[in-house]
Amino acid sequence: MTDRHILVTGGTGFIGRVLCPELLNAGYQVDVLSRQSPKDVRAICGQVTPIGSLTDIGEGSDYDAVVNLAGEGIAEKRWTDHRKQVLRDSRIALTRELVSALLRCDRLPSVLVSGSAVGYYGAQGDTTVNEDAVPHDEFSHRLCADWEKAASALADRGVRVCYSRTGIVVGPNGGFLERMVLPFKLGLGGRIGDGQQYMPWVHRRDVVNAILWMLTTDSASGAYNVVSPNPATNSGFTNTLARVLSRPAIFPVPALVLKLALGEMSRLLLTGQRAVPERLEQAGFRFTYPELEPALKNALGK
Repeated sequence: MTDRHILVTGGTGFIGRVLCPELLNAGYQVDVLSRQSPKDVRAICGQVTPIGSLTDIGEGSDYDAVVNLAGEGIAEKRWTDHRKQVLRDSRIALTRELVSALLRCDRLPSVLVSGSAVGYYGAQGDTTVNEDAVPHDEFSHRLCADWEKAASALADRGVRVCYSRTGIVVGPNGGFLERMVLPFKLGLGGRIGDGQQYMPWVHRRDVVNAILWMLTTDSASGAYNVVSPNPATNSGFTNTLARVLSRPAIFPVPALVLKLALGEMSRLLLTGQRAVPERLEQAGFRFTYPELEPALKNALGK
């Protein structure tokens, strides 16, 4: 497949910076929507065409495919009302603007792969969560549901739309793992709360592969849980991380401390989903890193 034209939003992010070079290698002509300077975008993504604003897309533009990964980091700041609105605008408002821009183009793309997250399901305890699970109504669910709904406007126009409900992404040089590692290296790591909440992790390599699969598989549509087939509890995750780093994991973080420090956002760490990639596996998708320890070793260069 060569000379296909693709637009990527969020191309300079943790997933996009690996995805864009893969698309270039596959022969795509890649446009990247970013507020960063064109020089910085190319330094991160390769020989792409930077686009500074969605208003630059419209009549005369012509995309075969779109990958929509834009969104502010959900766990980077306490969830004040203002922060919640920033999170919504960076996902939902941007996706609505993206859809409007694509509707102005000479033709619609054949496929849109749009970001989402397993936060769609809200807190689920230890119930196994596939794509048909009934969500628990809370902020993370409403955020993801509205994000997906904004993208679904293109499905109503005949575009094949896939939603990548991604878990906690581990990979080299960044992501949430970077923030977790320092306390462990200092010997101060440990489980969060009682450690029994599930962490639906996934290696970045598998996220990128899943997006490429959705782009190129004509039968793919709807929501996919992009998570490892082997979800870990927080206790299991932290013990494995400590083993990979050859450090102890003996300093648990009490739930009350997190609730006081982070407020509502502490739910991200104290609740979770035992999410499984049922639809991907049923379609024959093969994970490069189905097991946690090899995934963490790769991510940490061990």
